[in-house]
Amino acid sequence: MHDLEPYHNWRHLYTAEEDELSPLYGKEHSEFEFSNTVYNYYIHPQWDDFGSRTLYLKILFVDYEQSFAIIEFIGEWNDAVENDIMQLKRSIIDPMIARGIYKFLLITENVLNFHSSDESYYEEWNEDISEEGGWIVFLNMPEHAHDEIRQAHISRYVFLQEYVAWRTHQPQHLFQMMDNRLLRLLD
Repeated sequence: MHDLEPYHNWRHLYTAEEDELSPLYGKEHSEFEFSNTVYNYYIHPQWDDFGSRTLYLKILFVDYEQSFAIIEFIGEWNDAVENDIMQLKRSIIDPMIARGIYKFLLITENVLNFHSSDESYYEEWNEDISEEGGWIVFLNMPEHAHDEIRQAHISRYVFLQEYVAWRTHQPQHLFQMMDNRLLRLLD
């Protein structure tokens, strides 16, 4: 797992640690010191800690004019034991919503497992953004996690989408494509 890096081809366009409005502003990364782990396996030091012991993220891109963020994840999303959704909502999502971000594209292809608890934080997140026409997309979540999300009724608040070629797009084009896809789904 230590060689799985967050997607880095948009770093010339955006870096969260240099964005004064980002909840990760000023964060420093080591290129050589591996300290964070998932299942006792070290992960690449470019992944950001947000308070979970099993799930890490990287804010890949934020556009404040179009009100969207693209965030990539790695690890185990565990709401049942670690309450990851509460940690994510309070430390990352709430500050972003306060800055006008209402559309969240979450790249979840490196989420190894998903363990649900209740849906209350997803419901709260959805309520926080729905008046602004916002949405939450889990992109490329492994198939075995889809059932858990559906059984926990979280799919009422998030869209499960697949698009493996997301890296071939610039962030604004990926967002526009996903926004258009969701508009067709909602019609």
